[in-house]
Amino acid sequence: MQTITTSEPRIELIKAASRFYQQGWMVGTAGNLSTRLRDGSFWITASGCSKGELTFSDFVRIYPDGRIESSGNLKPSAETSIHQCIYNLFPEAQACYHVHSVEANLASGLAEGGKLPLPSLEMLKGLGIWEENPCCLMSVFHNYLQVNRIADEIKQRFSNNPPKIPALLIRNHGVTVWAKSTVQARNYIEILEYIFRYMVAARQMQ
Repeated sequence: MQTITTSEPRIELIKAASRFYQQGWMVGTAGNLSTRLRDGSFWITASGCSKGELTFSDFVRIYPDGRIESSGNLKPSAETSIHQCIYNLFPEAQACYHVHSVEANLASGLAEGGKLPLPSLEMLKGLGIWEENPCCLMSVFHNYLQVNRIADEIKQRFSNNPPKIPALLIRNHGVTVWAKSTVQARNYIEILEYIFRYMVAARQMQ
């Protein structure tokens, strides 16, 4: 029998998934969360698992050499290549969260030329933007059916031009963030979802 300790990293992923599910951001099997371990491997939610009722068996461990560890015949999330790309690009990242929300998808439709201008809200400070009336552009990527193509574009764009905030949007798909901890990643998701709701509401009032 597997021994679970309070330091088990999957505990925080399960808590976050349940929290996001209740917000309507990870309905059904949508979305994926991961956290990186000291050896460079990372746990990621398995494909096809309900995010509102995850267990410790609903995760797959991906090792740097490509090995996969899972319970039964579970497959890693379809977005695993994006998580791998993020961890390779940003060595300080210890968590990567991706959720689907109505507001994020609507906001992605306001982007032009692969960039989404974010409003100058106080909430941007929570993403590390400490400027007066900041001009913050969020990177938006095309939602290719082959997820590896998205990961390749992320690598190409961010290798040449690192993003201003630790987040990206996939058009009509959802937001992805990365952070130095699972708690910080959760906060980033909540901040951005607030901003997206604001943008959608502002658009409706025009």
